[in-house]
Amino acid sequence: MFHTILYQVENGVATLTLNQPEISNGFNVSVCDDILKAIALAEQDESVRLLLINATGKIFSIGGDLAEMQRAVDNDDIASLGRIAEQVNDIAYALKRLPKPVVMSVDGPVAGAAFNLVVAADFCIASDKARFIQAFVGVGLAPDAGGLYLLTRSIGVNRATQITMTGEPVTAEKGFEYGFVYKVCEVAELEKTTKRLISKLMRNSANSYKAIKEMVWQSEFSAWSDYAKLEVGLQKSLAFTEDFKEGVRAYTEKRRPKFIGK
Repeated sequence: MFHTILYQVENGVATLTLNQPEISNGFNVSVCDDILKAIALAEQDESVRLLLINATGKIFSIGGDLAEMQRAVDNDDIASLGRIAEQVNDIAYALKRLPKPVVMSVDGPVAGAAFNLVVAADFCIASDKARFIQAFVGVGLAPDAGGLYLLTRSIGVNRATQITMTGEPVTAEKGFEYGFVYKVCEVAELEKTTKRLISKLMRNSANSYKAIKEMVWQSEFSAWSDYAKLEVGLQKSLAFTEDFKEGVRAYTEKRRPKFIGK
């Protein structure tokens, strides 16, 4: 059923595992299709009480699949980039609307859209080696996957603006201090710490979780659709710029990009 992720249900827990370490678990159309399909399955399956998202490999995810971005730039296939912008926003939206707890268990770099999906989750357990990076300015883009809509509500407008404008990595400890990381642990303790949280959550009523998530949505996120139109529209327009093409080429060539504002 899935080509880019692993999905299994055991004892009421659905586990979605990003499973393309050869591309640093980057997001492309196929990956996004699989993730959306898995979230829908978790929502429809009455036996599922909680969704866990993790990844194989030393990099949780670099965000957008840079090889796919390079291909799109070389072939002038901007339409596929626009579709990915829509998909990652849909994924973040689906996680916020899922009436079940969402737990992310992360290790290593968590960049771009992956960072924003962490903020869309209800809990993030991070190893002390995790680094959260809003990498968009490095390739001439702006945050996707509901990033600024989520981050401003999670950590405040100024801090969200600063980390997205600088692209500076945020350590797991800083993420805990800012509030988007629930617990930090050593790499060797990541699985155990995640299981401990899941065991705690599984003892409570699914009815309570459904009600809490609906109240949070109505309190903070009910205007998402308007923001999504703005975000996706801007991402599509940025994908046509010379700065974006230069950013992708520079990353591929392992050099500093030379942006010209066009």
